Amino acid sequence: MELRQIEAFLAVAEELHFGRAASRLRMAQSPLSQTIKKLEKSLGAELFERNTRAVSLTTAGLSFLPHARKILEELDLARRAATADTGTVYGRLAIGFSGALNHTTLPPLTRALRQRYPGLDLTLSGGLLTQDALGHLHNGSMDLAFIGLPVDAPSLATRRIAVEPLGATVPVDHPLAGRSTIALRELAADGFVTMPEAQGSTLREAILSACTAAGFRTRVAQEVSDPYTALSLVAGGVGVSLMPESVAGIMPGGTVFIPLSDNAPRLESGIAWNPALVSPALRLALQVAEEVLPTPPA
Repeated sequence: MELRQIEAFLAVAEELHFGRAASRLRMAQSPLSQTIKKLEKSLGAELFERNTRAVSLTTAGLSFLPHARKILEELDLARRAATADTGTVYGRLAIGFSGALNHTTLPPLTRALRQRYPGLDLTLSGGLLTQDALGHLHNGSMDLAFIGLPVDAPSLATRRIAVEPLGATVPVDHPLAGRSTIALRELAADGFVTMPEAQGSTLREAILSACTAAGFRTRVAQEVSDPYTALSLVAGGVGVSLMPESVAGIMPGGTVFIPLSDNAPRLESGIAWNPALVSPALRLALQVAEEVLPTPPA
């Protein structure tokens, strides 16, 4: 396998058109086709399905694609590291987070990493709920993830970074919207906007457990993957929800955050990583996280 074959594969995979890929590589279409055929022969699998109208990736091509990208990314890093000043840190770090729930914890870490290690390439992926993030950590497609705790993932390492009380989020025209605090049982008749059960959301589990402890069964009005979208649905009158108190500062128009009285349930959040796949970049990130996101009391 040659580097030019991988570059040719990526060009075709991204363009899904041999003519455009050849133009991008500044070569004729016939040599490009021969290069791809040689790569397929060396791998023992067809990477593209071709017909007169379209080009598409085969299952083998889809499987090969992330590895091909990683090869070129690592080569780029190697070139940059070879010409960098002594002591300059280079590497790639993929970080996953849910979105609104991490608006106070993600920025301090990424800001510190960019300031201290400008040669470190950060890739941030939002909209990930806990179980999805754990899957990415297991297969190595992600280095670090912001998650809800606790989790059942013995092969992964976790550390708590925040413990927050949950509060009620209701539409601005809700009968309880003007109250300074409410008891959770006062929302027993309302439908709740939650995260999908299949995606293993820790927040969803916390909401259901809190409602059960308050003496009623949660009636789910709508399920959405993104917490901020959940707040938008609350604003639209679809239902109510529970969110950590840090969300109070970023509530969309038309919603109200109300603290819960009487032992408000708490949500623990943390970071997770795969100890079997600790790169130099991840090791640095964990060290910085210890400083900017210290472990709070339980």
